[in-house]
Amino acid sequence: MFKKIQGFLIAKNLWEAFTYLFFGGLTTLVNLVVFFFTRRILNWDLVVANSLAWFLSVLFAFVTNKRWVFASKTSGASAYLIELGKFFFYRILSYLLDMGVVLLLVQGFHSGDLLAKIISQVMVVIANYLFSKWLIFTGDKKK
Repeated sequence: MFKKIQGFLIAKNLWEAFTYLFFGGLTTLVNLVVFFFTRRILNWDLVVANSLAWFLSVLFAFVTNKRWVFASKTSGASAYLIELGKFFFYRILSYLLDMGVVLLLVQGFHSGDLLAKIISQVMVVIANYLFSKWLIFTGDKKK
């Protein structure tokens, strides 16, 4: 069954987007689990807990995006670290995009914060995909 679905998605040129969204869901889960554990179980400070959750989820996203979504191969530690650095750099940009859109919509246009967050997340997912596809994982692809 999996091979049929995979074959269909590959034939429709949707496999990459599917795996990106699938691992994005797992990345969100990593973020939420770490945040919940550090806040509720360990009673950590909000900023520290959220920062660790963001960092670990971005690290998880890098590994899964590199290996399974974009199938990027790097030769040597320096190429790997450059790719990792670019990934974190663009994730910081998307974080700033997220904050900027939410603040603009809530404070500037007086929209609800949940609506603003949903709109910003759609923009962030699209931006992260384009950053990853066009600017980060640009090396050799596995065959």
